[in-house]
Amino acid sequence: MCATVMATAGAASAQTPRDFGTWRPSAAATRIATNEAPAIDGDVSDKVWAKAPAISEFYQLEPSEGAPADERTVVRVLYDENNLYFAIEADDPSPVTARIKQRDGGIDVDDIIRIYLDPDMSRRNGYMFEVNPLGARREGLIQNNADVIYQWNTLWNAKARITPKGWTAEVIIPFRSISYGHNADWGFDLFRLVRKKNERIRWSSINKAIVSQDISRSGTLAGIDGVQDGLGIDVQAFGLARYRKTWDTPGKDTGVSFRPSGNLFYKITPSLTGTLTYNTDFSDAPLDTRKVNIGRFSLFYPERRDFFLQDAAAFEFGGAPLNVNNDPNAAPFFSRRIGIVNGQPVNILGGAKLSGDVDGYGIGALSVMTAGGEGVGEQMLSVARVTAPVLDESKVGFVFTNGDPTGRSDNTVGGLDFQYRKSNFLGDKQIRGDFYYQHSSSSTSGDGDAFGGQIELPNEPWATYFRFKQVGSNFDPALGFVSRPGIREYQTRVAYKERLSGSALRWWEFGLWADTVTDLHDKWQSGTPLNPFFSFYLNSGDNGWAEMWEEHEITPEFTLPHDIVVPAGEYTFTTWHAHFESAPARLISTVADVQYGKYYGGKLLQTDMTVNVNPNETVSLGLRHVLQEMKMPNGNVTIQVGSVDASFNFTPDMYVRGQLQYDNISKAVGLSVRYRWEFAPGTEFLVVAGDDATLDGHHYQSHVSQLSLRLGKTFRL
Repeated sequence: MCATVMATAGAASAQTPRDFGTWRPSAAATRIATNEAPAIDGDVSDKVWAKAPAISEFYQLEPSEGAPADERTVVRVLYDENNLYFAIEADDPSPVTARIKQRDGGIDVDDIIRIYLDPDMSRRNGYMFEVNPLGARREGLIQNNADVIYQWNTLWNAKARITPKGWTAEVIIPFRSISYGHNADWGFDLFRLVRKKNERIRWSSINKAIVSQDISRSGTLAGIDGVQDGLGIDVQAFGLARYRKTWDTPGKDTGVSFRPSGNLFYKITPSLTGTLTYNTDFSDAPLDTRKVNIGRFSLFYPERRDFFLQDAAAFEFGGAPLNVNNDPNAAPFFSRRIGIVNGQPVNILGGAKLSGDVDGYGIGALSVMTAGGEGVGEQMLSVARVTAPVLDESKVGFVFTNGDPTGRSDNTVGGLDFQYRKSNFLGDKQIRGDFYYQHSSSSTSGDGDAFGGQIELPNEPWATYFRFKQVGSNFDPALGFVSRPGIREYQTRVAYKERLSGSALRWWEFGLWADTVTDLHDKWQSGTPLNPFFSFYLNSGDNGWAEMWEEHEITPEFTLPHDIVVPAGEYTFTTWHAHFESAPARLISTVADVQYGKYYGGKLLQTDMTVNVNPNETVSLGLRHVLQEMKMPNGNVTIQVGSVDASFNFTPDMYVRGQLQYDNISKAVGLSVRYRWEFAPGTEFLVVAGDDATLDGHHYQSHVSQLSLRLGKTFRL
């Protein structure tokens, strides 16, 4: 009966208007025997798919919110004791957009289907699985409805085919590749992007103001039971052979080495995973984006190592005020503090991790032993994070860290936070609140505190937020990140967005923002009063924004590159800033960012230009150039950073990627070439060649060259 009702819901919707403020559809997952499982080849004509009711009721988010989708989309869901299966039919009378074939590539420049899974019905954290018409796939962790961690990887597979009617795909997701409880009903949603029209459609969450990673209003996938857990053990075994040559000191740190490494994952329960790691290997991590610091405060480099990204959502703390993509100042835990000391890699000898969910309580715990070297002894570093659900969509929690990667202090941090969410505020509106308090204790810097909060109304046409943050002068989280201690900061933003129909302009937005920083005695340090901004988005996918701000700042003396000193004093400068992105589906797409204005008594011109070329499904090329030209009273500085990123994608599971970076301040060259072949799910062959060098004029000097070969396999028991 339930399956019949769900299967016919699409037909009923044609006559019954939906109230999208309360609309949360439900779909049935149909149980099949293991020997009935469909072959995953992109052909959805297998007879077993007829057992599953069709999910076909999709609505537009853009361009016409709430209107039925222009193109027919049908999804069917099966499962057996081991796997979830999805069949997708995506009709499109015109040629589909499909250029990216790379595994974990930016496939959202193509047509895509995205599957959202929230096995614990948290309405906050979950999984995203994406596939395009070429069978390229990408997965990510949804963290607190705010971020997607695409660096997370797990075992799953997808195949797709382009057909005369559009395209089809089949997806298999092993239950043991995700954490899940024993709920029969899961949070579930589906999304389709028709790139040539930039039409965004969704099964649930029909609200254009809801960001794509928000699953607070997702629907339900019902009827999943009788799942086989097995022993719940995954063993990742790696063998690494490396040749390293140090050119500056012949004979030292040169030669061939062999290094075994591995990870053992044990599902204590289906939703709680314990991990043991030995000789953790990071040879598959890409190069960091090169930056040159022209300000007073430390630069932030995001985590890029899979071991720490796999369950990063379990360690998230504080919500929006400490979001690492927005303002990480005073974050209690920053995983790059582990295994990297003073910018140099340090081996992780071993460690243990616990992550997942127990009866609705989120758990994240990590403890590792790092190797010594360069005057630093072996260090034991630990972090623990626990959250508990409260109200309907909110949570409270605590965080605790212990240890100092540098070995210079005894350091601990403890913190409490409350993250409030209500997705049906005043009917169909949203309200969010994030509040936190932290205390650090250090044998060198003493005790310190940090606290803050944010209230946000992320709606349309009006959206606003107010944020406050205080970071104590002695707040010192050795495993966290602090760029500006001893401050109180106030931020606010208000915006109005207008959507249009029958126009080349899809929407425009106008607003004001402000930011003020004082010391802990409320003495003003810096600030920007109400500053206007304007942004727009065309139906073609081209978009951009412009803003201006006037900044007032009292600054101590600091030094720019080339030892140009900025004297202590009070400065006022006006900056104009413009940004433009062309539609990413084009053969050649561009991103242009220009900033110009006064700068500490001088002038600053900053440009950031990127050109992406995708001539076919095999080749992709990205060229980027950053210029920072400062004309100061006591000297001029011109900074140039260039990078090239080229990929050759032979299949969705085999690629060669080359990265080249250079800046004219350090004159350092970073070169990396990676070949990766996942010839079976969970079995890969990786070759990485790299060179750290300097280029001074026409003289190229290598310092460290490496060639690594790694074979890895996941054994599932």
